[in-house]
Amino acid sequence: MNLRRTSGERLANSPSQEAGAPAQGRGTRPVASPSVPTPRPSDAGPLRPATPSGRAPAPDGVGVAWYDLGGEGPDLLLAHATGFCGPVLAPLAHHLRPSFRCVALDLRGHGATGAPERWDFDWHGFAADVLAVVDRVGLETPFGFGHSCGGAALLLAEEARPGTFAGLYCFEPVVYPGEEPLAPTFEANPLAAGALRRRQEFGSRHQALANFAGKAPFDRLDPDALAAYVDNGFAPVPGGGIALRCRAEHEAQVYAHAFSHDAYARLGAVACPVTLACGAATDAFGPPLLERFARRLHRPTTVVLPAVGHFGPLENPAAVAASVTAHLVPVDRTPPA
Repeated sequence: MNLRRTSGERLANSPSQEAGAPAQGRGTRPVASPSVPTPRPSDAGPLRPATPSGRAPAPDGVGVAWYDLGGEGPDLLLAHATGFCGPVLAPLAHHLRPSFRCVALDLRGHGATGAPERWDFDWHGFAADVLAVVDRVGLETPFGFGHSCGGAALLLAEEARPGTFAGLYCFEPVVYPGEEPLAPTFEANPLAAGALRRRQEFGSRHQALANFAGKAPFDRLDPDALAAYVDNGFAPVPGGGIALRCRAEHEAQVYAHAFSHDAYARLGAVACPVTLACGAATDAFGPPLLERFARRLHRPTTVVLPAVGHFGPLENPAAVAASVTAHLVPVDRTPPA
């Protein structure tokens, strides 16, 4: 199997890609497919971005924006997929707030967090962003939820500093299943090439929402998640209009480095419970890869959520939140002997 073509974040922020045919789910009850978002009268007007609650300094000087999304219970850090940003997970957090105090972050080069110097998008930098927020916010042995790139960032962070997390829920984490990571490359990398072709500017918020609402895979997103993406993934430009905050050249670098980290080789260092989840309709990191990851973990659980694809946390936030809550609460915080 050519993993560079058939795995990784095949769908993440890629309007030209579409989720594969549904597969048989297991371990959860079926849920209804989300409604297709359509522009509404309220879509008009300026962007409505969330204001970061603060910034956490990473070791290389990147100021990582973070957001307190509220809630009651143990801390839960939320990490987003490539091309997105922390506030896109606010609809998910809405359903998690009865059980967790939710904090989200913008990984470097995304949302309100600037790009690193020399566009160094080695994925260990994302792990540094995660740990910077844990330390600055004062999260004490939090839980973690990560989607795609965000899932890999959490695993890399726990590998770098074991004991940071009480438990992790990783939805299709981008992890190359090889002992030796691959060299960063743009060759035979359709995601990097697609990022460079991405439309980066729109005339207005309404125009951007109308565009995404009619294109796969964004047409499957929960309306509030799609609105959060436009409001926080874009910024006004001089002279009018809006432009992507995660620039095409930065996103391409992220994809070029997607299989160049060593999370797989070090999964044995992760002692906390880890739930590995995927959508039944995914064509990215499905059950065979998750089972392969699980064999290297001390305390794994795998779950397939029906009726969603790679974008499950943004397609059906309520269903994914129910799965997160079921697998993280209660959790045995006692490390293995």
